[in-house]
Amino acid sequence: MTEQIVIFFQIVLIDLVLAGDNAIIIGMVASQFPPDQRKKLIFFGIGAAIVLRIIFTLITAYLLQITGIRLVGGILLLYVCYKLYTDVVKNNSNEKKDLNVDNSNFLKAITTIVIADVTMSIDNVLGVAGAARDHYFLLIFGLILSIVLMATAATLISKWIKEYKWIAWVGLLAILTVAVDLIYTDIKLFI
Repeated sequence: MTEQIVIFFQIVLIDLVLAGDNAIIIGMVASQFPPDQRKKLIFFGIGAAIVLRIIFTLITAYLLQITGIRLVGGILLLYVCYKLYTDVVKNNSNEKKDLNVDNSNFLKAITTIVIADVTMSIDNVLGVAGAARDHYFLLIFGLILSIVLMATAATLISKWIKEYKWIAWVGLLAILTVAVDLIYTDIKLFI
């Protein structure tokens, strides 16, 4: 039971740190359009992110059972830790501010959102699936929590992380712990 409580808190921290990115990108793209189109973009963007999260969660949960994939996943999470450190903790997130959006075409905006959703959903799903291990109930909880946070609380989470740097550090530590655990689990099988 103690292991499940630790996993629960790891998942919550990972979702808190990683779930807001999708909603921020969706909001930035949507802000370039008139209000009637903005609502549609937000709806399609969040809908695409939800579908991608579900698909990636199912695929990742299956793939993490294969020897060697955890090692790759752990290395990817180490890269996510590095990016979080440079973007969130050191506050160098210029790449998100410089997002160029072609506001002349609704379909291009949706494509921009979907591409951003793909790249940002993978890191969140990998972190949650890695933390959940074989606890599928906690994996489903993590998926639902990330969707809820992305759809409702992204702006608030973004403000919290900017105001209280310790949240970013704790989330970064949780992701780093999962990455090291994934790498160690696979290396242990090879030795």
